[in-house]
Amino acid sequence: MSTIHWVTSSYSNGDGGGCVEWAPMLTVSGVVPVRDSKDPDGPALAISAAGWRAFVAGFKAGEFPVHL
Repeated sequence: MSTIHWVTSSYSNGDGGGCVEWAPMLTVSGVVPVRDSKDPDGPALAISAAGWRAFVAGFKAGEFPVHL
């Protein structure tokens, strides 16, 4: 997945912690790759597009505690 264009979440903080990246160009296949930007050679999660939308909506609604 190293040739994929990764985008850092706008909710990631700027000091190197809490950095989530996703690959928007692959959402057309119904899967959203998500990874930790601090470990770009590490594993990526493959989340269904519907699951990713639900996660983002829940995060924006404050359903998840944030510990940065």
